[in-house]
Amino acid sequence: MSVLVISPGRDPEVWAKELRNQHPGMNVYVYPEDHEKEEVEFAVSWKHPRGIFKNYPNLKVIASMGAGVDHITSDPEIPEHIKITRVIDEDLSSDMSAFVLGLILDHMRNISLHHSSKKWEPKKYQRIRDVKVGILGMGVLGTAVAKSLQLNGFQVSGWANSTREQEEIKIYSGADQMEDLLRETSVLVNLLPLTPQTENILNKDLFQKLPKGAYVINVARGEHLNEHDLLEMIDSGHLSGASLDVFRKEPLPEEHPFWAHSKIQITPHIASITNPGSVVPQIIENYERMTEEEELMNVVERQKGY
Repeated sequence: MSVLVISPGRDPEVWAKELRNQHPGMNVYVYPEDHEKEEVEFAVSWKHPRGIFKNYPNLKVIASMGAGVDHITSDPEIPEHIKITRVIDEDLSSDMSAFVLGLILDHMRNISLHHSSKKWEPKKYQRIRDVKVGILGMGVLGTAVAKSLQLNGFQVSGWANSTREQEEIKIYSGADQMEDLLRETSVLVNLLPLTPQTENILNKDLFQKLPKGAYVINVARGEHLNEHDLLEMIDSGHLSGASLDVFRKEPLPEEHPFWAHSKIQITPHIASITNPGSVVPQIIENYERMTEEEELMNVVERQKGY
């Protein structure tokens, strides 16, 4: 029985080292080194080559290295019997909460705007009590962000595809309540999972339902955003700007119009980065549960995509 670590674009050796250190004796293969495919029953993955897992006849579990799983669920060649798991980690939640808070404060106090203008021109700013934040996606990360913003004095509401119970935060649910959230939102934060239903959800139709001057933050996936629609709505004056941490193509090409736009702030997908040492214990626990034929933690519902 072996574990395969496969993560093109990320250093897989860091993960292999943590797995071996925290589970001495575990046989770990690192893709693309030579290995016996029949031995592999458990894979730890990030953005694997499409179709590769169908070559592992005894594979039972694919564990995502992060909170996102769309890089796995979007592969139609993964056999249905293979379970997919995701990471739930306090560090990821804390990092995302701090990042979103920083972006909102930067926007409402014009910090980056003053720096880039190179002029001594004080501008009117917003106060925390007057900023209404709407969060699309009330999963683990969305809920953590909402609670953090609320503790800092912001008015916060959330939207989820299905009904969620949350005493401290008002949550809208279902397509029929989406417009209710948008109508009262001055800063919109996207933390939705990427599924066929949520791809391109950040589009002109949605933006038009936000109040004039609203600000958009996307820290989920680049595929959520219709880039042309965002540019059009900012240039028309309906949106005041956007902070984008994720993109359809990463790194974002140098010639992309986002770079030159004064009202779009770009960061290189740094909102919340997985620390292998922090999340390997839960991956090992799932490995052990698999070997004992016990129920796994944090299993993804394939039909939902999250």
